[in-house]
Amino acid sequence: MTILVIGATGKTGRRVTTALEDRGVAHRPVSRRSAIRFDWADESTWDAALDGVTAVYLVPPAMTLSDEEVAAFVPRAVAAGVRRIVVLSARGIMPDDGRERAVRESGVDWTILRPTWFSHNFSEDFFLPQVVAGEVVLPAGGDGAHPFIHAQDIADVAVAALTEDGHAGVTYELSGPEALTFAEALALIGDVSGRSARVVDVPAPDFAGLLVDGGLSRAYAEVLTMSLTAIRDGHDAALSDGVPSVLGRDGRTFGDYVKEAAGAWG
Repeated sequence: MTILVIGATGKTGRRVTTALEDRGVAHRPVSRRSAIRFDWADESTWDAALDGVTAVYLVPPAMTLSDEEVAAFVPRAVAAGVRRIVVLSARGIMPDDGRERAVRESGVDWTILRPTWFSHNFSEDFFLPQVVAGEVVLPAGGDGAHPFIHAQDIADVAVAALTEDGHAGVTYELSGPEALTFAEALALIGDVSGRSARVVDVPAPDFAGLLVDGGLSRAYAEVLTMSLTAIRDGHDAALSDGVPSVLGRDGRTFGDYVKEAAGAWG
């Protein structure tokens, strides 16, 4: 077995790569900057990446692209000899999502991972500049909680699904073991980093506009805004059992995460 790891420099992809290395499992980590280059926007890079692989950790393209890339890639992967696909999706994804559908209809073993918002969004991208600046801007709403998930737990579930039997045809809903408000999450970050940050509410349309001004597509900006509004309104606090059911242990807490990531906010 050789496993293709797409998005190998990303939050989950690089952790999947490390876990496969630790297990001694043959794998090929690819990105736009890897030796064997892979670019969702350039189909000419796909065949070399797929050569000789039998399983794929599939991190879909950024929402600035369409579902068509995954719909085209999956049958090419199957034709190249791939027999197992584990795809990173997201909690709350629509039932007719084209990326999930392409994997489910592939004709090979598939597993779908639907995690909550990553804890690492506070330290690796998205919220990091705002935490450092002391103000995290969110679409106006209530003060709901969310079970942020540690990226390593997602990677551990992905590796289990890629290398073990018993996960074919399963969609795993993944979350952290506790739900926190954004204010509580920022307080925990402050406790370990000494950096104080507060939540700043803005109306949802204004928030979406800020994302578009920052370079996101309008469609992606609206999806993120709806997701964050649902959290702030208290509609997304439910815990999921995917991590303990696959790994036989509870997921890492947000407190565990901030201790590991403390240097990011220095």
